[in-house]
Amino acid sequence: MNTLLKSAGGITQVSADSRLLSNRLIFLEGKIDAGSAGEFVRQILILNQESTEKAIRVLVNSAGGEISSGLMIYDAIQGSRAPVELYCIGHAYSMAAVIVACGSHGRYILPHGEMMIHEPMLGQQVAGNSSSIRSISEGLLEMKGRINRLLAKHTKRSEEEIEKATAYDHFFSPEESVEFGLCDEIVGFEKILEPIL
Repeated sequence: MNTLLKSAGGITQVSADSRLLSNRLIFLEGKIDAGSAGEFVRQILILNQESTEKAIRVLVNSAGGEISSGLMIYDAIQGSRAPVELYCIGHAYSMAAVIVACGSHGRYILPHGEMMIHEPMLGQQVAGNSSSIRSISEGLLEMKGRINRLLAKHTKRSEEEIEKATAYDHFFSPEESVEFGLCDEIVGFEKILEPIL
């Protein structure tokens, strides 16, 4: 989608994503995979080059995806010199919920947002001999521990509480997201607009 941008030189057509990026807004939507994570990291790098003082706002509407790609996004947010605010604007499930919860400069959810956490799952069918399957299982359990430690760190919950909460698909309303420590505050859409207007 293109938008029109008025300037002293006339009217120019720019992509909506470029225009939003110029306002320090990044969308994280759809499946989290190597492509979306790479694009996210590039945008964080660009915005850090422009300013390390102004906040970057990340709008999340995702059902999650690949753990390794999600952890790449997590590392970019944690390493950003510019403050990164995270907003659950629709739903943040699975790895997307971990990403929203990891914010240290504001973790927000809109009044009709929803979050969900659960144990890591295999994305494909498992086949192979018993040694291969044991190795896959051990890797999955190690990843479960790593994700649980991250959630415990950012929600200020114990690892035991996280273990219990992630034993099944645990859905959180906005109020429950704040109470559990996945978000800091329920906000209206106007909070996202404040720096733009």
